[in-house]
Amino acid sequence: MYSIIYSENCLKQLKKLNKFLKQRIISTIERLKIRPYSKIKRLAGTSFFRLRVGNYRVILDIKNKKLEIHAIEVGPRKKIYKKLFKNKQ
Repeated sequence: MYSIIYSENCLKQLKKLNKFLKQRIISTIERLKIRPYSKIKRLAGTSFFRLRVGNYRVILDIKNKKLEIHAIEVGPRKKIYKKLFKNKQ
């Protein structure tokens, strides 16, 4: 079974959300522990994956050898990709 590791940035972003949405996102991430590739898609041009939770997206990095899933970013669909690719350049 995989373990979930939240980045500091991800935790800050989760704290800003309302209680219901935060619980929904965390429970969806926790479901990835058993079969992580069932609900995610690879982001084109990167080694990251995305998880869809309503209008929000979670950017993930999966380390198969260590059985770890790193939650990197959480944000609304309209802003998360711009922010991610802006930091990459």
